[in-house]
Amino acid sequence: QVQLVESGGGLVQPGGSLRLSCAGSGFTLDNYAIAWFRQAPGKEREGGSCMRRGDGRTSYADSVKGRFTISSDVARNTAYLQMNFLNSEDTAVYYCAADRWVRACTHRPGAFEYWGKGTQVTVSS
Repeated sequence: QVQLVESGGGLVQPGGSLRLSCAGSGFTLDNYAIAWFRQAPGKEREGGSCMRRGDGRTSYADSVKGRFTISSDVARNTAYLQMNFLNSEDTAVYYCAADRWVRACTHRPGAFEYWGKGTQVTVSS
């Protein structure tokens, strides 16, 4: 049974950083595409960071490019999202997602089968 558990969210001041973790179980992380999505109140879920299965190639949406970095630790079966230079527009619930069959990175939520329950990130002074 594939499970994803996010952690690391919290309150951070504008300009600050956070690192989110996504612990996977029931599957081998390296064999799945992994992505981070977020959803702010009243808005649709949007993708931002994706890591392709196999070669680990990454892709970022313009809204986070240059500020966010997705990575993974195969030994720990855990994915990470390093977020720098955070601003109020980054406030959202952040979800990690995984899919065995996604080949090219995509930021479409519908492409991913497995989801964590999310972790709240609030950027405020």
